[in-house]
Amino acid sequence: MTDKLRNEQMDMLIQAILSLKTPDDCYAFLEDLCTVSELKSMEQRFTVARMLTDGMQYAEIVGKTGASTATISRVNRALMYGADGYQKVIKKIKEQQ
Repeated sequence: MTDKLRNEQMDMLIQAILSLKTPDDCYAFLEDLCTVSELKSMEQRFTVARMLTDGMQYAEIVGKTGASTATISRVNRALMYGADGYQKVIKKIKEQQ
């Protein structure tokens, strides 16, 4: 999938994200870039990824997040067969805490 995403415009977006230094900068950029619905979906998927990584079961995740089992399955598939993006970020966050 990464190869399908790589192009000059995506490289510019990645550079823009990497340039952000503070949470306030991130909030402002994401608010301008995404709809509230898009941001809430990303927030939910990341929360699900953290919960799955912590070993939580689907039913518990549904109850705590309201995520559909389809969303949980998609995130789980990314955790198992994806590009390891979730794992890298979750590991970094845990190391910082």
